[in-house]
Amino acid sequence: MIRRKTEVLLLFVLLFIVGAQAQRVTSIRINEVLVINEDNFVDDYGKRSGWIELFNTSAGTVNIQGCFITNDANNPTKYPVPKGDVLTKIPPHQHTLFWADGVASRGTFHLNFELDPDRDNYIALYDSDGKTLVDEIVIPAGQMADVSYGRKVDGLDEWISFEKVTPSTNNLTLDTNEKIDNFRMNDSLGIGMTVTAMAVVFLGLILLFFGFKGIGRVAISASKRRTEKATGIVIQEGDISGEVLAAISSALYELNEDVHDFENTVLTIQKVKRNYSPWSSKIYGLREIPRK
Repeated sequence: MIRRKTEVLLLFVLLFIVGAQAQRVTSIRINEVLVINEDNFVDDYGKRSGWIELFNTSAGTVNIQGCFITNDANNPTKYPVPKGDVLTKIPPHQHTLFWADGVASRGTFHLNFELDPDRDNYIALYDSDGKTLVDEIVIPAGQMADVSYGRKVDGLDEWISFEKVTPSTNNLTLDTNEKIDNFRMNDSLGIGMTVTAMAVVFLGLILLFFGFKGIGRVAISASKRRTEKATGIVIQEGDISGEVLAAISSALYELNEDVHDFENTVLTIQKVKRNYSPWSSKIYGLREIPRK
């Protein structure tokens, strides 16, 4: 019994450790970077500048307050993420954006450095101790304007260029409907779709026909059994038609109704006798002759 309790306790401890590990800053990844922002999204000040997107790969909310973002491998603590801002909590599988505009006084999500379009840009995220490297990436020089460089799938390792820039949202987005594209490619005139639709309609009608036919046979069979039970005559297949059976069934129904009430069609009116004098009767206008 003691051994079983110990195993259960160890299991809970292990689950707690795994859950805590899943929600640590180590679950954060540098996900997408835009170096040259000429005609792209603007920040909360209406300014255009490069930006760095972080992604939470864990199933729990991660708070990145106190962590460090840098573009200098020799200075891991270049930009400390301020504490006390509720927006530094990144929900599960969600993103947050930092603007590399070199003006940290604009708020929590404005870095104190900019990205250089003429050289490779080293970007790293460090834990709050300033020593533990969480993630890093080198953005190659020669990036095109308004074309971001990011992970092909959020949180995974493969990096590609995105002409469709997606800040604060999934890198891989679906702009088309696969089924519609297949119809457009293989049945541009809609003939196949028309034939398919008609086939479905006719198949439904055929199923309804056989369904109603089966129900009719069952009804006839039931009428036949009731007739045999009432008359004691065994009716062979083909001796009598369905119309006749229906007529017999109706007659039996009427017979059963008559057995219970022979006067169900008789209307009896009894005259009620009562004294009645309208208000205009002359008796109310005559005086009674006094008796002597």
